[in-house]
Amino acid sequence: MSRHTLSVLVEDKPGVLTRVAGLFARRAFNIHSLAVGPTEVDGVSRITVVVDAEGDLLEQVTKQLNKLVNVIKIVELVPENSVQRDHVLIKVRADAVTRLQVTQAVDLFRASIVDVSTDSLVVEATGTTEKLDALLGVLEPFGIREIVQSGTLAVGRGSRSMSDRALRAS
Repeated sequence: MSRHTLSVLVEDKPGVLTRVAGLFARRAFNIHSLAVGPTEVDGVSRITVVVDAEGDLLEQVTKQLNKLVNVIKIVELVPENSVQRDHVLIKVRADAVTRLQVTQAVDLFRASIVDVSTDSLVVEATGTTEKLDALLGVLEPFGIREIVQSGTLAVGRGSRSMSDRALRAS
């Protein structure tokens, strides 16, 4: 199965996320990543969902999503024509002996140390899935204590805005 990123503009109303996620669940799609937040337009939210699916099944779900009352617009964001990033917080063991090595590894990935304690550091990083996986691989030997990762955020490249076109049409 191939991975697809969908950007879904919806009315910001209670229960919309449940209906959208439920549609994927009823079709037995595994949601790999889900991120929701407000847009530049009051009363409109963007749901970014990453799923593993084949083309025909994805097309069926997209058509059914379009039938939901609160869905304004759906766009598939292909990697070549969009910017896609994940965000992660990693708590890694770092005592006095290993702290410098961990700090150097974090710097190589242009990540940041956002919290320091006597035996650990919290690292914040943003990037592609591949970059974050590589960072985790480098930090693994030091001992990862905890990982918190956001869903993928994605936006189309160029000056065109998904919400401008969608809201003018409605």
